[in-house]
Amino acid sequence: MELRQLRYLIEVAERQHVTEAAENLNVAQSAVSYQITKLEEELGVKLLERVGRNIKITQVGNIFLEFAKGALKTLEEGKEKVEEYLNPLGGTLHIGYPSSLSIYWLPNLISAYKKVAPNVNFHLRHGSYAYLINAVKNGEIDLAFLGPVPLKEPDLETKILFMENIVVLLPEHHPLADRKSLYLSDLRTDRFVLFPDGYVLRKIAVDACHAAGFEPNIASEGEDMDALKGLVSAGIGVSLLPESTFYDSVPRFTVKVPIEMPKAMRTVGVITPKHRDIAPSEKNFYQFLIEYFSRLEQYKQ
Repeated sequence: MELRQLRYLIEVAERQHVTEAAENLNVAQSAVSYQITKLEEELGVKLLERVGRNIKITQVGNIFLEFAKGALKTLEEGKEKVEEYLNPLGGTLHIGYPSSLSIYWLPNLISAYKKVAPNVNFHLRHGSYAYLINAVKNGEIDLAFLGPVPLKEPDLETKILFMENIVVLLPEHHPLADRKSLYLSDLRTDRFVLFPDGYVLRKIAVDACHAAGFEPNIASEGEDMDALKGLVSAGIGVSLLPESTFYDSVPRFTVKVPIEMPKAMRTVGVITPKHRDIAPSEKNFYQFLIEYFSRLEQYKQ
């Protein structure tokens, strides 16, 4: 079995036409047909069948096709890793991030690293808190940024990069909108708009309300940051969100107010796999992270 046979099969299956597949592969049609025939002989099954003027993948061929795609994908990933070892300031970094960290500092961080390593490529994967943890564990991504940083994951290495406050977002006509700060208990009778159950930022918000002595009245929910901000802008309710999500701007018709008591905070950091050696390109980026946020902390002081 040869790699070109797998590539030829995938191309024909996608285009459903040998001639078009051959043209796209820049090889002779006879070569494509011959290699697929050899592959069928080796496997002892028909992978393709003619239906009218088109070529269709057979049922067993469709099963094999998925494995062929997976094999080529794995080999491409292996090639990328070798390239990363040969060129630590190049290659591709597979990085995960949640929506709450994508608005301000993640773009700035990547921009800063591109100045140091202009040849590196980033493959960024947005995902939920639970998805990103599992994706790092199973090797789907190299590392992930999370807030808060998980502390009870034995298969992960964790590093806290900074801590940030959770603040209140109010509609601009809210009675407390002109306050310099407020006690969270001042909002005990308000309607809240939060992430759905299962989202980590919802738990942070609800836990903060519990610490203030009340159960929040959750009137509406949204699955992303912009949705929640939009609901507050519309006057549907108030919300508790990370301060960094407002660094660029506060949404129209809203006011951001710090919480005096009880202080609500979250850790923000990076997770990497504990039982896998990371490539030199990943190590370089990881070290850059530590230095980058160390400089930011010194600047704040």
